[in-house]
This record gives sequence, C-alpha cells and structure tokens, in this order.
Amino acid sequence: MKQFAQPTTYKLSLYLLLASCWLTLGACNSNTSKKTDKPNIIIIYADDMGYGDLNCQNPNSKIPTPNLDKLASEGMLFTDAHSSSGICSPSRYALLTGKYHWRTRHNIVNSFGKPFFKESDVTLPQILKTKGYTTACIGKWHLGWHWPFKNGPSGEIKTRNKTQKVYTHNDIDWTQAIGGGPLDRGFDYYFGDGTINFPPYVWIENDRVVEAPTEEMNPGKVGFETKEGKWEFRPGPKVAGWNPYDVLPTLTTKTVEWIEKQDQNTPFFLYLPLPSPHAPIIPNDEFDGKSQAGGYGDFMFQTDWVIGEVLKTLKNKGLEENTIVIFSSDNGPENYAWARTDKYNHYSMGDFRGLKRDVWEGGHHVPFIIKWPGHIEANSISKEVISQVDVMATLAAITSTTLPANAAPDSYDLRAVIKKESYKTPLREATIHNTMPNIWGIRKGDWVYINHSSGGLKKMPAAFMQQNGYKEFDTKGLLFNMVKDPEQRINLYKQYPEIIMEMDSLLQTYRKESCSYKPEATHNQ
Repeated sequence: MKQFAQPTTYKLSLYLLLASCWLTLGACNSNTSKKTDKPNIIIIYADDMGYGDLNCQNPNSKIPTPNLDKLASEGMLFTDAHSSSGICSPSRYALLTGKYHWRTRHNIVNSFGKPFFKESDVTLPQILKTKGYTTACIGKWHLGWHWPFKNGPSGEIKTRNKTQKVYTHNDIDWTQAIGGGPLDRGFDYYFGDGTINFPPYVWIENDRVVEAPTEEMNPGKVGFETKEGKWEFRPGPKVAGWNPYDVLPTLTTKTVEWIEKQDQNTPFFLYLPLPSPHAPIIPNDEFDGKSQAGGYGDFMFQTDWVIGEVLKTLKNKGLEENTIVIFSSDNGPENYAWARTDKYNHYSMGDFRGLKRDVWEGGHHVPFIIKWPGHIEANSISKEVISQVDVMATLAAITSTTLPANAAPDSYDLRAVIKKESYKTPLREATIHNTMPNIWGIRKGDWVYINHSSGGLKKMPAAFMQQNGYKEFDTKGLLFNMVKDPEQRINLYKQYPEIIMEMDSLLQTYRKESCSYKPEATHNQ
C-alpha cells in the first residue's frame, strides 16, 4: 500500500500542491492544454438529517421534501452512502479533505476550540483554486479557529456537579482577525455564525466578526422558545439582541446574493453547510404545521425550502446546466428521533438501527444525491457503497486537477459510478465506520463487522427496542450481512469466524497505514 510523504507546514503543503499541478500534467485525465467549460460545484450539507427524513427514500415519511425529491429525480440518488463519523466536525473534515477523520482526531471542535486540521492537510477548495475556481463557504463551519484571546476564560457557570470556566465577551480581542478558519483552508469568502449552538453568537464575515458581542448567552434564559426539544446552547459571548430564528433565513439570503454575483465565465465552488435540522429546532413561523412530524418535521420542510431557493437561483441565473450539485448530511438524526417514532410515527433513521454518534448504520448511513445535467442520467439510483471522503477525488478528476501525493488518502473517484460506465464493483475495497476511539466498524462487500458487542454509544430506549423488535447481543464483536439484514438484527458473529478474521485484519491495516484507497481504482484514473 502506498505510503504518503507528509509535509510539515501549511505553506509547504500548498507549494507541493501547486508544483504537482504543473509538473505532473501527464497524470491528468483530460488534455489540460485545451480550454474546457469547468462545471460550477455546490455542496449542500445538512446537519443531523436522517436517511428516513427524505420523502423520496422513505415512503412512510411524514415530512414533505419536494425540492430534495426533485433534485433526486434530476440526478443520481445513492442508497448506500456514508459519512466518515457519526458526529459533526469529524464528518466535515473528512468531506473537505478526502481523509478519514480518525487519522486526525475523533471528537468535535468544542466552544472556542482550535482548528481540526493539520497544517499539512490539503482541502478541496485549495485544489479547486489551482484551476481558477472562486470558492466560498456560507453557513456552519464548526472546524475551529485560532481565536485572539486576551486572557483565559474569566466567566463561571455552575452545574449540578461542578463549576465550569467559560469565555466571556471581555476575554477576546474582537478587533483582530480570526485565524485558522475558512480563509486559511482555501475559501475566498466566508459568512456564517460559526456553529449555531456554540459561542460566540455573532455573524462572522471572512475572518472578522460583523459586530462585537457585548453580552453573554445564558442557555436557561434565551428569550425565545424552541418548537421541539432543548436549545442545546453552550454559554458564551453574544451580540445584543441575538435572535437564533434569524440564522437560517440570513444564510439563505446571503447564499442567494453570493450566487447572483458570480461571473458566468469563472467557475465557482460553494460549500453550503446548513445549521438545520440540528437542534435547536426552530422553524420560522411560516413553516409551522407544514409537516406531520412536529417541530422537527417543519424544520426539515424549511431546510428543503432553503435548498429549493438555492436551486431556483441557479436556474434564474442560467447556471443550472453547468453546475454539479451534491447534497448530503453530516451524520444521522439526533436522539429526539426516538420519541418522534412514537409520537408521529416518523422514523428519521429510516429502517436503520441507531442514531447520531452510533457505529450502528443509522449513525452514518446518510442521504446522498448528485446532479450534473448532461453527465448524470436523471432519475437514476445507485446501490454502490460510497463514502463522503470520495467527493474530493471525484471532483478533482472531473476538474482535471492532479492531487498531491499526501492529499485525499481515503478518497475514491466515483466518475464511473455516476456516469454508469464499466467498473469493478464494489468500487471501494472497504469503508470504515467510526465515531469514538473504542468502537470501530468496517464494511466490505455485503458484510459489516463491528469490533464491539454494540454499535451504539447510548442504549436504545427499552420501549423503542421492544416496539421495534430489537435485542442486545452478547458476543464480543458483531457481524451482519447488510444485503439480507440492513436493519442489523441477525448477528452472525459466531457463524463466520474466517470473515471476521479477514475484516479485522483489514481494519487494523487501514488504521496503521496512511491511506486506504486502491490506486488502480481511484485518483485520476
């Protein structure tokens, strides 16, 4: 298996990227001396949206999703797509680098946390910029910043068990640029609130706050009510009068404005990580009652509406025919989904076992749609097992961009799949499922092996287990045939020791090596 050299600095990484694009033109798929109309690229990334939330892939859904259904009917719907992790920051990192999150870290970036990235990491926007792309990120970042602290956290909050130190608005120099964010990772432009339920509660444009916070967010006294569940807010600085209900509408407006400003002669890449339908569940009033799944269902409907506004803007601008649109979600649905099954008979996880955070299928088996007019057959469906890490190699190949040796080490080129060309199936040798350090899963062909007696971070509620016929297992590992048993009910661990030995060995190999892709099946084939 190929070993990758690892540059030690961000500048060296960029230098190698640029040098490789000029010195290894012969490895590109297309003749780069010819001028081509490069496609615009938009990645829309939902937050905590379950596989079963889309009407087009869940006939029993209680949530109308007309715009996502239309997007699927105009492109390719993947029925076996996976995020790298069952939680937020790691999946976003993997999407933007083509690298499994666990090669760097497992957990999310917490309030005022440092960047998730290594300085040697090469990102998707960085490589697209070498091909003349204008790049933007609008929405939820949640991959860390280098905050200009004036001192340590001076505030305190008391919980039942301890007193916690927290940053206040006086602890940060808001006049300074904020490093380590989107602009340092290849984006020309950023606008967003960072992370909707993490401080600071401010708008950030590029690398500076639009307005400095002067108050502190008290999670117990937000001043508004949610439509379902809790606020999930962490304490910290906020702008006076901060209204969480303004976040999604503002991001929608900014996205539409940015697309409308784009020059049709210059290709663009827009990464649109939405803060919804992640908690706090706060659909705007005009969306109340639009679903039969309560506040969450209405928030899902609003999320679908936002996507519709983006697609409508593309069409009105005359950009629809030359734009690749990719839609997915960072992980499975939050724990509120348990109660939703009983109250509304809506299964956000679809038929899959588990939720967000789990190595169970429901934690990482996510919606995935790609539309590319003239290149991807409309209303097509693929059952190929893919991972979000595959986006980077695929887009690099489509844009005839040579990947540096250290880039996208786990990413497979999906062009043959989306164009329905001949290829060796399964395309991926195997796919790793992981959230936290102690539970690992590996999918190879029809099989999933989990090196633990459970794939869940938390136990399912007893009532849900009984109602849906689930049971716990007592073997030290788990084995499921995902073609015959996608709900992971029949544990075959004791019946196939040779399969377990093979899959565990491959899992350990992937973890030890610096890459997992097979060269003959991937980059710039």
